Amino acid sequence: MIFKFLRTALTAAAMTLAAGAAADATTITGAGATFPFPIYAKWAQAYKAETGNDLNYQSIGSGGGIKQIKARTVTFGATDAPLNATELNDSGLVQWPQVIGGIVPVINVEGIKPGEIVLDGPTLAKIFLGGIKTWDDPAIKKLNPGVKLPSAAIAVVHRSDGSGTTFNFTNYLAKVSPDWKSAVGENTAVEWPVGIGAKGNEGVANNVVQTQGSIGYVEYAYAKQNNLTFTKLINAAGKSVAPTIPAFQAAAANADWAHAPSFYQILTNQPGAASWPITAATFILIPKQPSDPAAAAEALKFFGWAFAKGAKAAEELDYIPLPDAVVTLVKKTWAADIKGADGKSLVN
Repeated sequence: MIFKFLRTALTAAAMTLAAGAAADATTITGAGATFPFPIYAKWAQAYKAETGNDLNYQSIGSGGGIKQIKARTVTFGATDAPLNATELNDSGLVQWPQVIGGIVPVINVEGIKPGEIVLDGPTLAKIFLGGIKTWDDPAIKKLNPGVKLPSAAIAVVHRSDGSGTTFNFTNYLAKVSPDWKSAVGENTAVEWPVGIGAKGNEGVANNVVQTQGSIGYVEYAYAKQNNLTFTKLINAAGKSVAPTIPAFQAAAANADWAHAPSFYQILTNQPGAASWPITAATFILIPKQPSDPAAAAEALKFFGWAFAKGAKAAEELDYIPLPDAVVTLVKKTWAADIKGADGKSLVN
């Protein structure tokens, strides 16, 4: 099945993420997370129209993006799983958050509408551990009194590629389920106890739509734009919440970016009655001393343009722009840490 939103995004990508650039334009190359692909595609189209410069972004998953930027085969890498300060220093990289969004469980259960059922963290973990096998399991029924749940088998769908979306999803499950933490843990790729794998947010969404009784997890823009059936979740405060911009903002509000070394910040299971429990930032990685300073400087211009002019587009796709105070911190990092071979900052 080809989703309406992905047709739009991929059409934009074909037009504006093109590898070939005009002779007087600069092509920025990037690779990584599928989580932010919809907004990067939309920003790229607008940036191309305004500046003539192209962004060629490969939506290959966070693991691939990290590998490519470490190999210096792209101008920037993109990851939803932030690197710690030691790994960044060892790889000669600078990291910052670019935008915030939410990860949501999506299901395909006959008769169930978006947001009609609620799950809590331990129950979600048991489903992905294979301990809960049918939709009318007592644990699910207890959370959803009055909802007619079928006895259909649950088909788990998960990411097959190295993924920051998986990192944040498994990080959440590890926080709410000791069984998950000990048996599986958290990472961009894990040994899944059950289920079928699919590549990218696109692949998981597609498999859920095609498979009756299925459950998966995707970035919220994919769920909303393609009318997927999402579940509500019980958050850390014990409240049932739906995935919405205010719920993502409530979770992100607790983030202390100013005291996070190298902007390392995980936003899952945040406190607050209104917080969505699987909120996540997506990050950019650029070398401290890029091999192509001109392309790196143009990339910084693009991301600066996105901070300044991309907020409306981000909100239209259900992402959260960074607060102004965080943008200021990011720009200070650019000026201080990203330099050409001559030791001068690449930021004008």
